[in-house]
Amino acid sequence: MKKTMKTVLPLLLVFMLVLTACGQKGTNQNAGNANTPAGDGNQQEIKKLKVGMVTDLGSVNDKSFNQSAWEALQQLKKDYGFEVKYLEPKTDADVVPNLNQFVKANYDLTWATAYTLADAVTQLANENPDSMFGIVDSDLTLPNVASVSFKEQEGSFLVGVIAGLTTKTNKIGFVGGMEIPVIKRFEVGFREGIKAVNPDAKLTVNYTGLFNRVDMGKSAASTIYNDGADIIFHAAGLTGNGVFNEAKERNSKGGKVWVIGVDKDQSLIFGDDVTLTSMVKKVDEAVYQISKSLAEGNFPAGQVTLMGLKENGVDIAPTSDKNVDPEVLAKVEEYRQKIINGEIVVPVE
Repeated sequence: MKKTMKTVLPLLLVFMLVLTACGQKGTNQNAGNANTPAGDGNQQEIKKLKVGMVTDLGSVNDKSFNQSAWEALQQLKKDYGFEVKYLEPKTDADVVPNLNQFVKANYDLTWATAYTLADAVTQLANENPDSMFGIVDSDLTLPNVASVSFKEQEGSFLVGVIAGLTTKTNKIGFVGGMEIPVIKRFEVGFREGIKAVNPDAKLTVNYTGLFNRVDMGKSAASTIYNDGADIIFHAAGLTGNGVFNEAKERNSKGGKVWVIGVDKDQSLIFGDDVTLTSMVKKVDEAVYQISKSLAEGNFPAGQVTLMGLKENGVDIAPTSDKNVDPEVLAKVEEYRQKIINGEIVVPVE
């Protein structure tokens, strides 16, 4: 799909996104927790909306981007009384009907959580110009669609620095889901971060082709670890859970390998005995604030929110100091500032 011209979200919304803090993971119920948006601390009365969400072919409990988006809607239900619901398509053919189900039910806003749903959103948005849509990891600029995109390459560069300075074997792995632009940004940024601090390290890359196959993630990790890698960064959604499973199995038998998590602080899910760090991508913050903006009357339809390190949209996990040496974290901070200041521009391909 050809890219359309990107429009930067008005400064007010970006400011709101930056201010909102992240916290801990919660359940699929409505309890607020540290990995859901904290809200504003001042829950003034706003219009109570009906907001629906369609995942990719993964799961709302993928411990990754789908779950982050759903937790944001759960928090909006808690904070403002929004009516929220999700649907999980099982095949590509289910995506348009799932989106259309929310349109026909007169939902105020329908979210699509992934780049792979962009064609379906385009179709439904054109057919229903009075319905509002949101999409993650896309640059659609249709008049009734608010898009959010992230500079994954920037956060991935930082975890690449960590991997490059932490590996003991000089062999590192990357497991991706589908080989699409958004996942390539993870890979390229990671590669560049490793190269910046350890040009002799070897990076092995494996794309499984799917985001919803835990078994394929485990198999890919097994192959990479067998080749001598001691650290794997995954950007594979539910498939990436298999990378953790393989690492845990090896460590339980006396080995010592690491996983770098993605999207959420995955040490809170899989444990800090196997999670070196995570590249946190704040999908929850974007979904929360953009949804709230519709209730407040300033929905950024036709615009793209672009979030990187400077906008507090990506970062390393706050728990990184548990396993990453202080000297390494100091080097990460050095590179963070260089990226924010524009001294380093991380490539995307």
